[in-house]
Parts: sequence; C-alpha cells; structure tokens
Amino acid sequence: MKLLTIKKDNNSALGVKVSRGIIDVEKALTIVPDDDVPTDIMDVINQGIAGIRKLTSYIDTLNLGDQTPFLLNESDIQFGPSVTRPSKIICVGLNYKKHADETKLPYPETPILFNKFPNALSGHLEKVAVPRTTERLDFEVELGIVIGKKAKYVSEDDALDVVFGYCTANDLSARDLQKRTSQWMLGKTNDGFAPVGPYVVTKDDIKDPNNLQLTTTFNGEERQHSNTKDMIFSCEELISYISNHMTLMPGDIILTGTPEGVIIGQPIEERVYIKPGDEVTVEVEHLGKLTTHFTTE
Repeated sequence: MKLLTIKKDNNSALGVKVSRGIIDVEKALTIVPDDDVPTDIMDVINQGIAGIRKLTSYIDTLNLGDQTPFLLNESDIQFGPSVTRPSKIICVGLNYKKHADETKLPYPETPILFNKFPNALSGHLEKVAVPRTTERLDFEVELGIVIGKKAKYVSEDDALDVVFGYCTANDLSARDLQKRTSQWMLGKTNDGFAPVGPYVVTKDDIKDPNNLQLTTTFNGEERQHSNTKDMIFSCEELISYISNHMTLMPGDIILTGTPEGVIIGQPIEERVYIKPGDEVTVEVEHLGKLTTHFTTE
C-alpha cells in the first residue's frame, strides 16, 4: 500500500494511491462514513497492521467510478512530507562503499549517526529555500526506513519486524556548514532539508530493502545511480544498532546514507552546487520519485 500526505491549507490529510489516482480518505469519509478508519498517516503508522487492514477494507467498499469526488489526480494535490510528525530523524553518514571511496574516507567500523529535526521535513514538489548562510548545497538520495513499533535492543534477525514501511528521501546538505565543526548537524537540518515522499510504501510491498536501485537527477542530468546492496551497514544492522542506544518509536525515520555521485565527490573545479531555480529529483526503486524545487530565501 502506498500512503501519502495531502496538504490542505495548514492541515494535512491522509491519501492512498490506487491504480486510478489518489483517494482523499478524509473526503471519502464524508460520503461513506466509518468511524473506525484512520485519517492521518501517523494514526496508520501507530496502529500498524491493524490500521492498514482497516484502511484496506474501507477502500474495498468504495466505488471508484469516473465521477467519484474523493478520487483525485496527483496533479491536483499538494503533497506534504509522507511522514509528518516523527519523534526522531536519525541519519547515517558514509554508509556506501563507493561514496566513502569518492570522498577518500575510510569505511566506518560502526555506523556514523547524526540527526535532523522536524523543521527539515518537506514534501514532493515543495519549494525549499537555499539558505543565505551556505554556498555549497548538495543532494543525497537515500532510502528512508519508517519505524512501526516501539523498539529497544532489537536483534538484527528481528529488525525488519519493527518496520512500518519505506520512503524515498533526500538528505540535503550544506557542505560548508557541515564542515564548520566536527559535528555535522548545522549543515543538515536547515528548514526543508529532509524531503521525504511522495509515499510511504508499506513493508509488505518491498521484498528486500537491501537491494533497491537509487538515482538522482540534477536539472535533468543523472548524477547518482547505485543500489542499496552497496551499503556498508544493512537496514537490519542499522535498526538494531540504533535501537541499542535509543528507543525507536512509531513514525521515527532512519535515513540510511547516500551512494556515490554527490557534488562534493567531484573534483573541486567541477563542483557546481544547488542554487535557486534548480530542480533535484531523487528516486528509490518501488518507492517513487521525489522532486524538490529550490528558491531564494
């Protein structure tokens, strides 16, 4: 199942992608009421399998004819972040072998973790302002893991059991700010610097998260092309490791690292960083394309 967030003024509503378009669940419930159906992406995540089953059963009762008012075209909606209120956004640095190679850094012996905050969240086709404080804004396509159960000290064997689903993400990075000190946070969690979406795809639709293609196009030119098979630490290893140090909660997002092809990996004289007017599209196989438009702050 592909779930998404529809922005409506200052509110957000749950959407479900089906073959004929996007179901606006909130609007559907005004026509076919059912008090048991979740209407918010965080409610579905918190309810887990039960929430997915309720939603699936409800959708099966709907008439999805041509004149259905709650069946929308993607071009008619405004996407919000596919996960709206995570308690934590945990990111992983240098988790692809070829990315470590291009930056001439050794492979880490344990996962390198840093954080973003909810202010960094943005959605598909949203405009993100290039901060006036940076001249070196870079892109990073990443597989996002969305946690579905409270988890502490999870073994690698059980790690995928606590996953709700997966999403495409872009770990936008202001390299000059990132490298100002030994701590990366300053360059990682500016407003809008964590685009996630367009969907959260439930884990039953993803056979193996450790074997997914990833791509980035920058103003239409392909820059990143890799596979999660190149990760140094697998999804299972990351979930287990992080859960040993902090309790993971439903809705938490783990950004699993980026492959080679980022701007900072190019020779210095060839680096052209993101500026207002640029467009970046990142894609993870089966999870959808996520586009960000950049503007002046």
